[in-house]
Amino acid sequence: MTFQQQIQQGIPSELPALKPFDTKINHAPKRKDILSDEEKILALKNALRYFEPQFHAELISEFRKELNEYGRIYMYRFRPDYEMKARPIGEYPGNSEQAKSIMLMIQNNLDYAVAQHPHELITYGGNGAVFQNWAQYLLTMKYLSKMTDEQTLTMYSGHPMGLFPSHKEAPRVVVTNGMVIPNYSKPDDWEKMNALGVSQYGQMTAGSYMYIGPQGIVHGTTITVLNAFRKIKKETKGGLFVTSGLGGMSGAQPKAGNIAGCITVCAEVNPKITKIRHEQKWIDEVHEDLNHLVARVQKAKENKETVSLAYLGNIVDVWEKFDQENLHIDIGSDQTSLHNPWAGGYYPVGISFEEANKMMAENPDLFKEKVQETLRRHAKAINKHTGKGTYFFDYGNAFLLEASRAGADVMSDHPTLGREFKFPSYVQDIMGPMCFDFGFGPFRWVCASGKPEDLQKTDEIACAVLEEIMKNSPVEIQQQMQDNITWIKGAQENNLVVGSQARILYADAEGRMKIAEAFNKAINKGEIGPIVLGRDHHDVSGTDSPYRETSNIYDGSRFTADMAIQNVIGDSFRGATWVSIHNGGGVGWGEVINGGFGMLLDGSEDADRRLKSMLFWDVNNGISRRSWARNDGAIFAIKRAMEIEPNLKVTLPNIVDENLLL
Repeated sequence: MTFQQQIQQGIPSELPALKPFDTKINHAPKRKDILSDEEKILALKNALRYFEPQFHAELISEFRKELNEYGRIYMYRFRPDYEMKARPIGEYPGNSEQAKSIMLMIQNNLDYAVAQHPHELITYGGNGAVFQNWAQYLLTMKYLSKMTDEQTLTMYSGHPMGLFPSHKEAPRVVVTNGMVIPNYSKPDDWEKMNALGVSQYGQMTAGSYMYIGPQGIVHGTTITVLNAFRKIKKETKGGLFVTSGLGGMSGAQPKAGNIAGCITVCAEVNPKITKIRHEQKWIDEVHEDLNHLVARVQKAKENKETVSLAYLGNIVDVWEKFDQENLHIDIGSDQTSLHNPWAGGYYPVGISFEEANKMMAENPDLFKEKVQETLRRHAKAINKHTGKGTYFFDYGNAFLLEASRAGADVMSDHPTLGREFKFPSYVQDIMGPMCFDFGFGPFRWVCASGKPEDLQKTDEIACAVLEEIMKNSPVEIQQQMQDNITWIKGAQENNLVVGSQARILYADAEGRMKIAEAFNKAINKGEIGPIVLGRDHHDVSGTDSPYRETSNIYDGSRFTADMAIQNVIGDSFRGATWVSIHNGGGVGWGEVINGGFGMLLDGSEDADRRLKSMLFWDVNNGISRRSWARNDGAIFAIKRAMEIEPNLKVTLPNIVDENLLL
């Protein structure tokens, strides 16, 4: 069968041969045994409903084995034989170009060079899934290959519920992930529902088909690192940034450090992930001996090198060793997946990677105890460095939240509303006031042709648009504009592409709309192929996350999720090709609601109209909420937006004289 025929077939009518377990692939750790005997029977019934009854007798023992061995039913037998990668849009079968663009993005999320655990359909973060099993993938791709622009596919936590009649202005796909009743949002609730096959953790851009590899976070990390050094009034050359995590999103850190121009030390316990990042040239060197690492950092400091050094081992050992050697750390953070602390997101110190994975599955209570001991030790080592002048910030991975739950010394001696921890969130100090309040966030695009030359042309178009906008930009956003122009000019030489031909750029509503409009015109003229627009959920409007995206909201509303829900509803009727809304993502199940979108630009007048309507709303929804919280930058930005668009009328806050409150 051809690739197109396999896509259109969906779940095969004959059982494919069993596939051997590929040990060369980075696999998800075994999940803990959380289901009762009765629930395991239910999980099997749930899995088997995808298949004709004549196959049940053969599949039931196989699925039972998967459930017992891995804690999940992945249906490995049904993993496709074709190469998993984003193909040029014209290679996908179908009746809708919009549907083809979604198939392209789904396959990009599962590309072996992109996905963290591709055989388990997990893109990043240890549990950020595109689908729960391979039957869901096969059925979804079949639906997309059959759908027209008069239908919408509804996705329930990876399960394609079906194609429903709609109209050409409606989204082609509406995605929900993990949208459980609030009282059932504890980690063990997720473990149970995911094992049953009824819910999944979509992370942010995993379950919304918009992940573009580590590049997706490189730009934001670069901005964060640059501004962290600006904050401590030190140049990046010769400066030391210490952090951890090389899988998925966190793998962007060493590349961002190189772009910023500092010395980066990033610890990682997983040998496979470390090897992959080194082969992809996202890290320069790998070290396994702490003494050698210390000597290498000292040399780099003396020579003011720009270099990224991976340490294959636990980050706690690095913090403690650097303290013993009195090696000064300028800025520090952590980007392990602490939203997922008990299932592979964070590993205990003093225990091998293999031993820890075994303990995680076989003795989860002891594993949790060891993780919390490590968090306390981790925080203690950080406190020693901050006592010497290190600037440490939480990188939105729930490090401070989980450390506080473990009893670590991370709470402020003088807490105020929104500032409970002794260390700030990077959004509180950097990204919130400098970027999100002004409407700047991670706009991204994918060249659906798959051609590198199209990506180069889009880089040139985006740069020209930004340089033109900057000529008349107010002084309040000149730094942001210049940082983005510098970024896009260096994008090609930094070799950021992994998987699809994609780019990310921090832009405000004006920048996003004008860049997208210029792309659409170029497509119409035949200068480039179709473009898929999107963004990270980690943005101005899409996410309500009290310890990350909305951590610089101080009016008491940071635990509400109106903004994210309004955002995805608004995007859906203003022209998005697909929309998504998730529980969880980045900081943990039950800790955040986040939404995203995708939009196909095909050079048409319809696309031009939609992009202007949707992108304007997608940004200004968040600015208005931030303005109502009395954030100065957002008040400035929303007033400016109202001057540009007469139809925008936003309620502005009146500021109370602080003396009246005494």
